[in-house]
Amino acid sequence: MKVAEDWKDYELIATSNGQKLERWNDIYLLRPDPQVIWGQGDLLEKYHSLIHAVYHRSNKGGGNWENLKPMPSSWQVKYKGLTFNIKQMGFKHTGLFPEQAVNWDLMIEKIKKEKRKIKVLNLFAYTGGATVACLSAGASVTHVDASRGMVDWCKENVKSSGYEKAEVRYLVDDVIKFVKREIRRGNQYDAIIMDPPSYGRGTGKEVWDIEKSLNYLVSLCTEILSDDPLFFLINSYTTGLSSTVLKNILTLTVDKKKKGKITCGEIGLKEKENNLVLPCGIYGRWEKIDEN
Repeated sequence: MKVAEDWKDYELIATSNGQKLERWNDIYLLRPDPQVIWGQGDLLEKYHSLIHAVYHRSNKGGGNWENLKPMPSSWQVKYKGLTFNIKQMGFKHTGLFPEQAVNWDLMIEKIKKEKRKIKVLNLFAYTGGATVACLSAGASVTHVDASRGMVDWCKENVKSSGYEKAEVRYLVDDVIKFVKREIRRGNQYDAIIMDPPSYGRGTGKEVWDIEKSLNYLVSLCTEILSDDPLFFLINSYTTGLSSTVLKNILTLTVDKKKKGKITCGEIGLKEKENNLVLPCGIYGRWEKIDEN
């Protein structure tokens, strides 16, 4: 497992009984996490004086935030020079997945090593953690998401990080339709990143189902990879999906276009209280073989 351990503005304080307590800069949030099936006591009771807000999940789906202290409408966290705007969202989210820092570090390192301008395509790009990371390394980025709100949020993060003048294209679009158009246009990319949801709908109500759609999308993406691709990264938070599935897809698609190195596994966060590791998702990555 790859663990994001270089954060200063974020910290996983404790986990217990389906909940995790986190510090986002100076704001403490208690949120549900389905992976936490172990027990270490009642976190709300133990850390009540620290906690700013608690997310309560409803038995009928969704849920709501309960603010125990005055809360800002948004605030910022920094990671190695990158700045992200954090907000309380519906369904417990904050607009950032801090465990993804392990992937940002790798992207930045690989892009900086290249002696050429790297073109990156970020699909299902959300609020742009990977977009900001790649821009910081000097790449140009095309950021695609079906939600205008998420794309606007990415623009905030890019501006807050000081890269508003960098080469970045923002598109509110269905990812499969977009990739098909890029194939027709003959556009190519040196690196592709995707973080597909389990289920979703595109801008035209197109249905996305990861089990039925992921292999097809990755196959399409091989047609817009450049002749000298740098990396292809798939992230997933789909319950029950093995990282080996992502490896198999990359083996049968991207690696057939150009031989490279394929790795897969989990990403996670280390808990402060008892040094446990919280699994947070999976990845599959194809990368160019370093000839040096």
